[in-house]
Formats: sequence, structure tokens, C-alpha cells
Amino acid sequence: MVDITAAELLAAEKIFGDRLDLAKRYVEHLATSGTERGLIGPREIPRLWSRHVLNCAVIESEIAHGSHVADVGSGAGLPGLCLAIARPDLELTLIEPLERRVIWLQEVVDDLGLTNVTIMRTRAELAVGMVDADVVTARAVSALSNLAGLTIPLLAGKGEVVAIKGRSAGEEIEKAAKVIRKLGGVQTSVVTVGESLLEEPTTVVRIVVNKSRKIA
Repeated sequence: MVDITAAELLAAEKIFGDRLDLAKRYVEHLATSGTERGLIGPREIPRLWSRHVLNCAVIESEIAHGSHVADVGSGAGLPGLCLAIARPDLELTLIEPLERRVIWLQEVVDDLGLTNVTIMRTRAELAVGMVDADVVTARAVSALSNLAGLTIPLLAGKGEVVAIKGRSAGEEIEKAAKVIRKLGGVQTSVVTVGESLLEEPTTVVRIVVNKSRKIA
């Protein structure tokens, strides 16, 4: 079993509530088959809770009740499966192009009995027209200037992109500003989430989109 510190457990209890056992089972999948199949590096096992699961799960506070969320480049389910576990009111579509990752994701979804998750084996740009999301999430996919073009087209007429980023978030926003406006982004901001729960809070770039205001 993956060790969890008292502080991590407290944060996990607040985020996952009565679904904490599901989160623990997910972490065990990451530490075992996820590592064996190359979805998570073995050095990450001691910090699966802090650096990965909790780091992703805290963004649930930025997502409205009942939203359809598309997670681009889901990989090991970060943040997609974290959100599906923490928020059963959400409908998650996990978009992942690599077959071995898709197979693993489906095995985990089936084992955890998550009924609010759909997995699509495709690239984000090919999913346009097949997904009309309220919110699109991503973590460590690419620079924001490229990520905007992969995420915003998956939104319905209005919606939000919630991208987990690092310390360079502000700089990335500056570089991507023109692309974001062209695609219909009307407001872009850096948000810090999980300050009261995590030793290292999560930095999120939030893009509010209204496609009726796209710049030709």
C-alpha cells in the first residue's frame, strides 16, 4: 500500500469524502500496474498523493456542478479520474490517443465502478465535433499557445478551460494571448487552488470562452 502522510490524508478526506476508498484504490493502481506499464515513473510512487492525485483533485473546486468535462491527454487519469472520483456529479470524457493508456484507463474505470467516465481513443484535434464540453481540463500536455488550440474547440458555445500549469503560467498566457482571443477566449487568469489543503498549492490557468466573440 502507498504511504500517505497525516496532512495528505486530511486533504484527501476533505476532497474525496466518502469516496476516499476509491481514491486509495486508484493510487494503488498507479503504484502497481500504472508503474509496470510506464504510465507513472517508479520514483513518483512516494509522492503519488501530494504531487499527482491531490494536486489534480483540488481543481474540482473550479468546476460547476453537473458539468460535462473533457480531459485532454488523460494519460494515467490525471486529472480526469481524480475528478471522476471526487465529483460523481460530473460527466468525464477522457481523451487519450495511446492504446496502452486507454486499455489501462478502462481497466481502472471498470475496477472502480465509475459510471461517469467515457474514454475516447483519439487525439484532441480529431475529437472536435464529437465532444461538446462545458469544461476542458489538461495537465502537462503542451505550452498554452498550443494547448489553447487543442482544448477550446472541444467546448460548446460557452465554457472554460482549466489547465494545470507551473510557475511559468503568467508568461505562457502572454505568449498565447492572441491565439486565445482568436479562438473565443474572453478572459484568462491564473488561479491558485488548494492553499488551505496542500503544502504546494496547484496553479491553474482558467480561460473563459464565448465562441460568439471569436476574432476572425
